[in-house]
Amino acid sequence: MTTQLAKAQRFRALHDADGAFVIPNPWDAGTAKLLESLGFEALATTSSGFAHTLGRPDGSVSLEEKLEHCRAICAATDIPVSADLENGYTDSLDGIADTIRRAAETGVVGGSIEDYSGDPSSPIYEHSLAVERVHAAVEAARSLDFPFTLTARAEGLLHGHADLDDAIRRLQAFEAVGADVLYAPALRTLDEVRSVTAAVRKPVNVLAPFLSNATVAELAVAGAKRISIGGALARATLAPLLSATKEMQKLGSFAWTNDLPRFPSS
Repeated sequence: MTTQLAKAQRFRALHDADGAFVIPNPWDAGTAKLLESLGFEALATTSSGFAHTLGRPDGSVSLEEKLEHCRAICAATDIPVSADLENGYTDSLDGIADTIRRAAETGVVGGSIEDYSGDPSSPIYEHSLAVERVHAAVEAARSLDFPFTLTARAEGLLHGHADLDDAIRRLQAFEAVGADVLYAPALRTLDEVRSVTAAVRKPVNVLAPFLSNATVAELAVAGAKRISIGGALARATLAPLLSATKEMQKLGSFAWTNDLPRFPSS
């Protein structure tokens, strides 16, 4: 079994290599093993995909549940795993640091902290507080005995604050306090990707479903380094499920079983 240090070094190397890489998002141990078997070099958890397996909306999972989820995925695979740690499951700076340390104990070699508070009345943390929170996460990551890759997320574009300039200012501030990877979910055009990547020096993560007509090659040319899927793969599994149930209910037939993939025997 590959050590956590070796996984962390492999993960860093992916960010240092030329071009862009896809980091898909499994939602349980089984999908993590499947994605690894298909040749992906790293994985990232999905908060929404995991929450939906519990019959809950995104944002309703506890820190303890998330840590167990991370532990299960890391135990199932031999490749680097990064954790979607939402807002750290806390508003406090000390709490952020504790979340990073506890996440590292599960086997993950990276994780993201976002500036979305989860509070409908004030969904995005004020700029200076958001920067302080990332700084606290960075300091906790640097205290570990392996290179934990800390991703800082500016969530405004995803939560109704359609101000790309503000997102860029936040990413620049997150970079200045030591974040390793920068991420503004909901960039919708290659021009927006170029605007972000031109404004920062650290690797940029892009959420592919908002740029579904762009290829990996085009995103790489635009400056993206890491391409994630979020909860899209988890949602994609629902389409054939719904089709199969409609066939059973409306036609009383089971032709959908003819082309099912087989589970491995070991």
